[in-house]
Amino acid sequence: MDLKSLSVLIVDDNSNMRKILGAILKSFGVRNIKEADDGLQALRILNVQEIDIIFTDLMMQPVDGLAFVRWIRTSTASPCALVPVIMITGHATQRSLNEARMAGVTEFLAKPLTARGVMHRLNEVINNPRPFVRVSDYFGPCRRRRIDHEFFGEERRRAGGDEQDFDPEDVY
Repeated sequence: MDLKSLSVLIVDDNSNMRKILGAILKSFGVRNIKEADDGLQALRILNVQEIDIIFTDLMMQPVDGLAFVRWIRTSTASPCALVPVIMITGHATQRSLNEARMAGVTEFLAKPLTARGVMHRLNEVINNPRPFVRVSDYFGPCRRRRIDHEFFGEERRRAGGDEQDFDPEDVY
């Protein structure tokens, strides 16, 4: 993959973690990397620059990763509701996975980071993007990993839940 033109935002309150992830991304050829030390600073960056992929930590102050992702996905002021978000955390529990998934996170990456893990998540969001869905209290990438592409009925999503396909044109 040629990642030179990719624009990435790293959001983490730990400067060493930002440096490590930045170095991994640079080794893959990413040249446009922005950094923020919390969700609030990241929101300021998103309002002035187009970002292709976001890596965000789960636990930060004053705005944590979950609140940041919820704002991206649901705020009418969000300039990038469809941006892929990869959540990174050292607290990879089933609860944190579920909370991240319900917030609209695209992929999840547990610390300690490895170059292989980062590349795998990048590959997933670039080469295997999931469709976005809107449900009464959720907007984000389809939370289902296995989709039956052979089924074409009206109730395709409703058989196992109430998610409906989302048309990106509905955002604007």
